[in-house]
Amino acid sequence: MMKNKINYIIIILILVLTLFSFPDLQAEEIKKLDYQILESYHHDPRAFTQGLEIHNNHLYEGTGLYGRSSLRKVEIESGQVLKQINLAKEYFGEGITILNSKIYQLSWKEKTTFVYDLNFNLIKTFSYQREGWGLANNGEQLIMSNGSEIISFRDPETFELLKKIEVKNGDQKIKNINELEYHNGFIYANIWQTDYIAKINAQNGNVTAYLDLSGILKTDYDGEIDVLNGIAYDPANDNFLVTGKLWPKIYRIKIIE
Repeated sequence: MMKNKINYIIIILILVLTLFSFPDLQAEEIKKLDYQILESYHHDPRAFTQGLEIHNNHLYEGTGLYGRSSLRKVEIESGQVLKQINLAKEYFGEGITILNSKIYQLSWKEKTTFVYDLNFNLIKTFSYQREGWGLANNGEQLIMSNGSEIISFRDPETFELLKKIEVKNGDQKIKNINELEYHNGFIYANIWQTDYIAKINAQNGNVTAYLDLSGILKTDYDGEIDVLNGIAYDPANDNFLVTGKLWPKIYRIKIIE
């Protein structure tokens, strides 16, 4: 009898920990978005995707892992890597964005932002506090996550911190904010280790809707895969590209309100 009670307690603890480990995006009955898969393309399954950006009809991708981090320019339809530079082995690459013909790439724990021109020539670097995770821009400012519930806005010329917002659903703070994309007043954010993309009001941090991409990766690929991560808005087609770390596919989706 005692053994059964202990097993029961363990099960309850696991359930409680699970509930507190992942954000309850339905707690305030926020809107669930739907989506339609329009196309799928080849994606390098060795790419530990940390950042995606579409610029002039090409895909730019930042990848991570020590000794494997890179910045890439990719042909969307074929998945062919057109240009690539590798980061020094002591850097773990993170999110990227392109603003004013400059590419910005974060590093994870090294507190360094790399700034390149469009030919991947290094222009300068910036330093910052805490970790670097996701990066986007609103046309004027850089938008950065660090794995917490905080999203910061920074000056692209100096990387000076301009303001912060706290991502929340009602009174609940939403942590593990990862890869970012900005579109039309909202920040779309991967939530690390989940299949959720949160749609966040860029002014106040409120989560207004969420997208559940569970099961989007449909393939008989038997290699290693990691979590959903990577979202890029395509202005030419008014839709998004999404993928994951070490995924063999990248998907073009239309988000349906």
